[in-house]
Amino acid sequence: MSGDRSFVVADVPGLIEGAHRGQGLGHQFLRHLERTKVLVHVVDVSGASGRDTVEDLETVRRELTLFQPGFAARPQLVAANKMDAVDMSDASRVLDLERRASKLGLPFFRISAVTGAGVPELLEAIWPHLAGREPDLQPAGAHP
Repeated sequence: MSGDRSFVVADVPGLIEGAHRGQGLGHQFLRHLERTKVLVHVVDVSGASGRDTVEDLETVRRELTLFQPGFAARPQLVAANKMDAVDMSDASRVLDLERRASKLGLPFFRISAVTGAGVPELLEAIWPHLAGREPDLQPAGAHP
């Protein structure tokens, strides 16, 4: 991000199905999100986890809505993380997630937290939501 802008991030790792009912650390994690202005779904798209990226996104979105229906109305973005670890066998995982994000009308970003690739574009897309401005939903570097 350019300039002297900053914001606080609440990381909610390991949100599981049933979190809205308090399973796992559900309520403890979900309460941290009550003051958020924007939700960024950071999804591991590498094959290392063996998880279904679309199902992971859907589970988190469902749990957020079941915990507090107002979460569904908050601005949301999807960040496909660990792009530096994606190989040819993982490509479909990324494309499936991108298609689902597109169908939901959510901006999609390919990032690597390790290398920093794509992170500046993601941060720039987050900022308008925090500053109260209408965001550009097709930032440079986004993949239609």
